[in-house]
Amino acid sequence: MNKRRAFTLIELLVVIAIIAILLAVLMPALNRVKEQGRRAVCLGHLKQLGLAWIMYADDNDDKIVNGEAYGGGDGTAPIPTGGLHKGERWWTGDDVADFWAGTSLPPELQKQAIRAGALFPYCKNENLYRCPTGVRGEMRTYTITDAMNGRTGGRTGVVSGGAGVRVGGTVLWVKKRTEISVPGPAQRIVFLDEGRITPDSYATHYVNERWWDPPFVRHGDGTNASFADGHADYWKYVGSKTLEVGKLAAVPGLDAHPLHQMQPESEEDYQDLYRMQKAIWGKLGYSPTYAPRH
Repeated sequence: MNKRRAFTLIELLVVIAIIAILLAVLMPALNRVKEQGRRAVCLGHLKQLGLAWIMYADDNDDKIVNGEAYGGGDGTAPIPTGGLHKGERWWTGDDVADFWAGTSLPPELQKQAIRAGALFPYCKNENLYRCPTGVRGEMRTYTITDAMNGRTGGRTGVVSGGAGVRVGGTVLWVKKRTEISVPGPAQRIVFLDEGRITPDSYATHYVNERWWDPPFVRHGDGTNASFADGHADYWKYVGSKTLEVGKLAAVPGLDAHPLHQMQPESEEDYQDLYRMQKAIWGKLGYSPTYAPRH
């Protein structure tokens, strides 16, 4: 009779070890490819929102959309009756529960808020308002920056007499697209990927050398953003504290209070701050500790 041949225990262990080694080598590469795909999808969403933002201005005599997100917890987007945004419907309705506690509204109520916003007629796909790697259960992860007709409360030095302050050729707080000239539209950020729902607009100091909202590190030590000319781009952060605090900022349920008003520590941290402040306001409102590289 012929004897059957089979793997010995040692041979099986060797095969399993080889497979484990191959997986250990290949998994990081596969994860990078997967993340690059998600980053590309996110950039596509931001580009679509940026084009919708431009179309809104084209239909409204060059006036850009109200950059604040309404806060009321009911999924609506009423028209303000006073203040700097009088008569301007919020770009998206209230889809925020308790940001500080990390709680969310029901998904359908969040979608209702998106549909109620002023920008929805120009971008009618609710899925385009969130990054595929955003916090689970949150339907919007993108935010307009303060400088693009956003919130001005507490943002010292950017508004005077109901209009944006002009410093040289730079209009700090923008109400019309034609006010974006120095630097040009390709250098001024409109939308940021925060990875989670946050209230108001993305808050940034102009006259202070520190962060207001945290940097929100996304997509492999960086963030995605879209600009006033309609293009979207990926930025990589370099400062160790920027990365540490920014990664914590995207964790749902974490107490967000200590992450705000973050003070940079190293020169690299300061460079991250300078780059973001200049891209939002167009310039810095103070004498920086280090010479800006961007």
